[in-house]
Amino acid sequence: MLKNTKECANSVSSVTNAIERAKELSGLVVSRLKSEGMYAVGNVDGLYLRIRNQSRAWVLCVAMGTRINNLGRTVPRRLNMGLGPYPEVSLAEARDKARELRKQIRNGINPLQEKHEQKARQEILARKKKTFAECCEEVLEVKDSEMKNKKHLAQWRSTLETYAYPFIGKKAVSEITKVDLLAILEPIWLTKNETASRLRGRIETVIDYAKAKEYFEGDNPAAWKGMLKPLLPQPSKVQITKHHAALPYNQIGSFMKELRERSGVSPRALEF
Repeated sequence: MLKNTKECANSVSSVTNAIERAKELSGLVVSRLKSEGMYAVGNVDGLYLRIRNQSRAWVLCVAMGTRINNLGRTVPRRLNMGLGPYPEVSLAEARDKARELRKQIRNGINPLQEKHEQKARQEILARKKKTFAECCEEVLEVKDSEMKNKKHLAQWRSTLETYAYPFIGKKAVSEITKVDLLAILEPIWLTKNETASRLRGRIETVIDYAKAKEYFEGDNPAAWKGMLKPLLPQPSKVQITKHHAALPYNQIGSFMKELRERSGVSPRALEF
């Protein structure tokens, strides 16, 4: 971790231990350092082994840019740059890291800023990989605190798992398109329109959540207006197919008698 500190300046100026003044320490010598303090290990300017509270870590002390001190004078801005714990990070590895950081500074790169930017890029990449199913779980956690009737929460989960997950459950939510929505909705839009309409709304809610969390960018492909409305029949105009009710058992005899009294091909076919 990089941080602005006076520790290097104070520690370096107060060093009296002869071993700290060594030009280049070997791995064996470094392993034998026990007393608290800042030990210059040589080979790379500003590289120290810091021993404090029984912990040992590598620190690169550098001057980068300037600052105004309490006296109004322009002085070098000193930074402590943590390179990791010892012995997990070996002496050789610490020297390699220190050389690379000093090279960046010589080339005009601020290692602190670069580290923050790299972390931001990694976070963005992680958000873009969030799957639809993972987003659903996050939404359901929010809904769990909103819904008094847990039956509704179970319906939410069941609808999404049954109809949406087979198509987009494992897909990155950032990659979901109208094509995916149509693949989910078209097979049931006419036969189970009420279920399909609720499903569309729930998917829209999940993707709205994903947008708020920056998992998804752009227009919501599950939105009705401007997205799916031109592509699917209006729910209010979808004709629901109603099947004829079954004939009660006690009416079969009279029905068959009446059927036999009728002439034509249709009665005979039905009777058959």
